Parts: sequence; C-alpha cells; structure tokens
Amino acid sequence: MRSIDEASTGPEVDADDPPGRPRTLLTMSPGMVDAVFPPAVLRRLEQVADLRRPYAVDDFSTPAAAAELAGVEVLVTGWGCPPVDAAVLARAPRLRAVIHAAGTVRTFLSPTVFDRGIVVSSAAAANAVPVAEFTLAAIILGAKRVLPLARMFQQRRTHRTAADLGGQHWLGTRGLTVGVIGASRTGRRVIELVLRTLEADVLLYDPYLDDGEAEQLGARRTDLDTLVATSDVVTVHAPQTPATRHLIDARRLDLMRPGTLLVNTARGALVDIGALTEHLVSNRLDAVLDVTEPEPLPPEHPLWSLPNVFLTPHLAGAQGNEAARLGSLAVDELDRYARRQPLLHQVRQASWERLA
Repeated sequence: MRSIDEASTGPEVDADDPPGRPRTLLTMSPGMVDAVFPPAVLRRLEQVADLRRPYAVDDFSTPAAAAELAGVEVLVTGWGCPPVDAAVLARAPRLRAVIHAAGTVRTFLSPTVFDRGIVVSSAAAANAVPVAEFTLAAIILGAKRVLPLARMFQQRRTHRTAADLGGQHWLGTRGLTVGVIGASRTGRRVIELVLRTLEADVLLYDPYLDDGEAEQLGARRTDLDTLVATSDVVTVHAPQTPATRHLIDARRLDLMRPGTLLVNTARGALVDIGALTEHLVSNRLDAVLDVTEPEPLPPEHPLWSLPNVFLTPHLAGAQGNEAARLGSLAVDELDRYARRQPLLHQVRQASWERLA
C-alpha cells in the first residue's frame, strides 16, 4: 500500500511513439528560472526538449502564451506557475505531459488533466531532501535543549546549572524515540537520516502503511495516540487534507509527555496552534515550527518571544543552490518521457486526494 502522499510510478506514455525532443514550455515565475535551472541544468533541458521562448511564462492570457499553448506537448511547471485549469487545458490540445519542477501539483493543476490522459510528474522527492535535513537538524538541536538554553546563555552570559534543565525526562540524542507522522517522501527520508545518524528508535504513524512496510523502513508502526504519548520528538510529515486538519489537536497535545519536542515542517493546519500555544507558554513542550496557521503568526502572538520555540519562515524546503535538485529531477523525467520510458515520479489520479 502507498503512504499518505506517495504517488505511484509507472508508464502512461505511449511506448510505440518514436522518441524526440518534445515541444516544451516553462511555466513558472521568471525570477525562479536561474535557481531551478542553473546553466548546466538549463543546457541539458535544451538538449532534451524543444524549449520554447520566452523561457518562463507566468501568465497564460498573453498572445504569446496563447500561441505556445496551442502547440505545446509538455509543460515544465514550477513556483509561480499560473493555474492550469480546464480552460487552459482546452487551449492546449497537444499537451501530453506536465512535469513539475517543485513539490505539490495540487496548488495549481486541475485534476481534469487525468481525463485527458495527460501524464503528471512532480519533483517532490527532490524537495524532500532539504526538508528532511532541516528536520534532522531540528531534532538534534532540540534534543540538546539548544532552544531554551542558548537564550538563557545569551541573557545570563554564564554557564547553566542543573536546575536550568527543568526536570525534563530526557536530554541528548542517545536513545531517543522519534515519532514520525506520515511515511511521505520527506517522512521516509527523515527515518533514513535519523537511523543512519543517531542511536534512536523510530515510531511511525501512517494509515496507508502496514507493519511490514514500516519495518522495511526501519520503523515500528503504531497508532497516533501511542506515538505522541511515547515519543521524545514528534515530527510531522503528512499532507494537508480535510482529514488531517488539526491532526495534532488539544487531546493529542495533552498526551505528550513534558519536554516533548514537536517539529512541523509540513503544513501549519495539521497542528492546532491555539492548543499548542498553551503548552508552549507553560513551558511544558518545545517546538520547532517552520509552518504555522496562520502563516506568519500575528506580530503580537506569544510564540515569537518564547525561549522554547524556534520559528522559521517556511524555509525547510529547497532554498538557494538546493533548488537545482528540482530542475535536475524535472529534466530527468522529461528525458524519460522523450525516450518513452517509465517516469519515476509520476502522480496518478488514484493518489490525488492523498497528495500534499
């Protein structure tokens, strides 16, 4: 069985068609092209595809974009892509593939693409790499109590005392129990990094995985209540869907032991921020939050000033030179499409409702 945001792989291209350089249009923010497609990646893209100019379209209403849509076979999309809805698809009768050089496709792409038999691919696997690295760093720093102790050190400018640890039930990385919510691409990579780097046990909650699949990942599958009640670190990697809104709610926050570290690099709506704030203000829990609801929090919100909270501006995903991974994966997928080979990161209609 697939996990809560894993897309199936396999070919949906016609293997009998001769390979060639498909007519391709970049649809993304022009300001992102250089980051996602640095010179070496762009040169390879130009070799694989008949790349149409302008190199980046972020508005389908212009005459130039309309002319290109009429004959385009592949859209290579990215951050800043305008909505690809039914009306746009109707203006692209030759379109056969949408290859997304970023994470989720649900924010801009209409599921009617599947009715047309259009192949869809995503670079979510590439974006999972930096998110998992960020998560590992958060786990390690959180386990060392870096958040409150660094603030205390800056204020006092002297060494901490045993009393400063506040009687927490753990300190340090050895023997941690890390609870991973969601065997998504990021969740799987977090499990891999934690087991490779730390002397830790991993619990896993994912309703679409069975015990054997969790064991193959090196984790022990459990229900969510048990996970939050017995983990030293709870890290969230599930997609945002109606079913996962406030997955971490007041009741489950109450189940966490004092000193538990909550890491959220997924979506803010998965955690009830009002209920979490109570636990953080009382210093019962620690948190590293790359996402919140709302995002950002209001300027007067108490979480901005708490020593046991580390807020970051939704930066766990690809930043700077990391964005080239997304472009490279997209070019790899386009090359497979051009050669009529199976796509490795294909998004299928059956998985649509479970996608992030």
